[in-house]
Amino acid sequence: MSTMIAFGGGAPFSANGGAANEGSANDGADAMVGNRLLASLAPQDFALLAPHLEPVSFAVGDVITRAGDPIDSLCFFEQGIAGILDSLEDDRRYAVGLVGAEGFIGWPLVMGEDRSPYDVTMRAEHGQALRISARALMDAVDRSPAIRLALLRFAHVFMRQMGRTIVSSLAHSIERRMARWILLYHDRVQADEICMTHEEFRLMLGVRRSSVTDALHRLEEDQAIRAVRARVLVQDRDKLMALAGDTYGQPEQDYARLLGRDPTR
Repeated sequence: MSTMIAFGGGAPFSANGGAANEGSANDGADAMVGNRLLASLAPQDFALLAPHLEPVSFAVGDVITRAGDPIDSLCFFEQGIAGILDSLEDDRRYAVGLVGAEGFIGWPLVMGEDRSPYDVTMRAEHGQALRISARALMDAVDRSPAIRLALLRFAHVFMRQMGRTIVSSLAHSIERRMARWILLYHDRVQADEICMTHEEFRLMLGVRRSSVTDALHRLEEDQAIRAVRARVLVQDRDKLMALAGDTYGQPEQDYARLLGRDPTR
């Protein structure tokens, strides 16, 4: 099974989060940061942000921000998965998207919103990020149209991801929706074995525990995955991609086109 990860596009990224060897417009930033969005910036633009970036760590389950909180800082992830959760009035929460080393948390600020619309928590594995204050980031955005454009392009890709989540929820069976979510996690973790509990799947699929178990068994029967206690081992990405169909892949292609390492793409 190939362990090359689709997200990141033009220069594929390996499952351990490192970039495949290929030329980059910004080799300096590449050597310094594990966040692909920051690494895509030209040296002069990255230099506007670098003095203000502070390393931070998150344990699984840590709350990064809550809906309604002021956006006073933003996080560019180098490792781990930030789960974006929306809530209903009865306090039920559902996953609407994921962000890993391809992006950042706090994008509504760049779009004119100073409060978080979602809960954001650390999922699946320990997280590492580079945090910057909202003021420092917006000062850099004011000085560099290229930084503003890169951040807005990522926000566009994320909204494309959310749109495909909606389509998958409306059009697909539980196992096909599950296959897509496993792919999204696999793109952003450090190995083929992923920490994915029944509660994790409930947040993503909005179904009962028994339905999660049945869908896992069907994916195991197809030999796409192997499920062990609180873990999913990806055995065949191609089978998962076939099940996910065209609800997986387009946002990843958009990322490659808009934020890929080859600026002409």
